[in-house]
Amino acid sequence: MEEVSLVTMGVLGSLAAGLMTAVGALPVLFTKTPNRGVRDLALGFAAGVMLAASFFSLIIPSLEASELRYGGSVVPAAIACAAILLGIGMVALLNELLPHEHFEQGREGPEAASLRRIWLFIIAITIHNLPEGLAVGVAFGAGGSEGGVPLAIGIGLQNAPEGLAVAVSLLGVGYSRWRSWTIAALTGLVEPLGGLLGAGVISMSQALLPWGLAFAAGAMLYVISHEIIPETHRSGHQKKATLGLSIGLVLMLFLDVSLG
Repeated sequence: MEEVSLVTMGVLGSLAAGLMTAVGALPVLFTKTPNRGVRDLALGFAAGVMLAASFFSLIIPSLEASELRYGGSVVPAAIACAAILLGIGMVALLNELLPHEHFEQGREGPEAASLRRIWLFIIAITIHNLPEGLAVGVAFGAGGSEGGVPLAIGIGLQNAPEGLAVAVSLLGVGYSRWRSWTIAALTGLVEPLGGLLGAGVISMSQALLPWGLAFAAGAMLYVISHEIIPETHRSGHQKKATLGLSIGLVLMLFLDVSLG
């Protein structure tokens, strides 16, 4: 019964975090579209939250779980390193195999391919959001609400500026306000799938816990380095992006320590 409860918490926690994407995109319906500098500041904040979460909520607990099982030897470090690289490799493989479109480096061509373009955006955000849901699910599967709530709050906070960035980018390529918001909101619903996978696997076997935590961290680190940070540095707003990253990192650190 406890395992079912942990899986349920993982799904609900990742769902709540994913729904913040829709909340973050709401301004496109009612207010003036924010300028690029504000968007880069917000995306920098998202990167900072994910960076802190990767280490303080995933990698360190992975090392601690390994040490309890194998003692203070090279084994915990080896497991963490291998799992991080596997997580990075998994998202890199998805990035290579699935067709997708970046906001600033998107396809050029007539709007006649609008349906395909929508799916390219959705696939790109799926690659981005799946590791976040996986991380939240693994955290709940590992430590219940004590381990999962701080990470779910942090991921939810960084999903809000992500949702805004997605909606604004869709507005920029010609979609209506409602359509842009709807697509941005739907991308957040990928996260419960990752949450179900992460919590389910960890609940089935505690031996997989160190692997699952570090694997989720590696997946998020790839997204930070390959997607978010380059996106924030393309328009000359590096200082704002770095400020946002710094704020996001220390806020997530505070949440993890105070709530965990």
